[in-house]
Amino acid sequence: MTTAPARPRPRAVALATAVSVAALLTLVAVGTVVHQSLLIPPLAASMALVAGAPGLPLSQPRSVVGGQLLSALTGFTVLLFTGPGLWAAALAGGLALGVMMLARAPHSPAAATAVIVALQNPPFWSFLALLALASVLLVAVGLAGARAAGRTYPAYWL
Repeated sequence: MTTAPARPRPRAVALATAVSVAALLTLVAVGTVVHQSLLIPPLAASMALVAGAPGLPLSQPRSVVGGQLLSALTGFTVLLFTGPGLWAAALAGGLALGVMMLARAPHSPAAATAVIVALQNPPFWSFLALLALASVLLVAVGLAGARAAGRTYPAYWL
């Protein structure tokens, strides 16, 4: 039987928490200005992976940025065939997983991004630009936090 991982050091917890709060407050500020605050939930989950479990494949830049963008594109593709709604959201969220797996960029929080796209039908280019910027910001903040903690992040880029 496997046991839970060891309790992290208080400094590591404080640093990961501070990095996450800083990144998410920045995203909330930007999201509020451009009226895309619903992006915060999947990006908060992404930041939790980057700061709290930086060694996981789901936390690597390829998965964070690629997974988010591929999932958004999946949501937009579903919209082309179905229009916005709950059925489209469920379809987009499920299909996003397959797309990310095929691209070797799995990132579970990104499935929620596909759902948001299929529910909201946001403006294509501005949404993708904001999502790309936010995803890169999360990776950059994760990189800075890892350096400050003396950890290695990312394990790989591509």
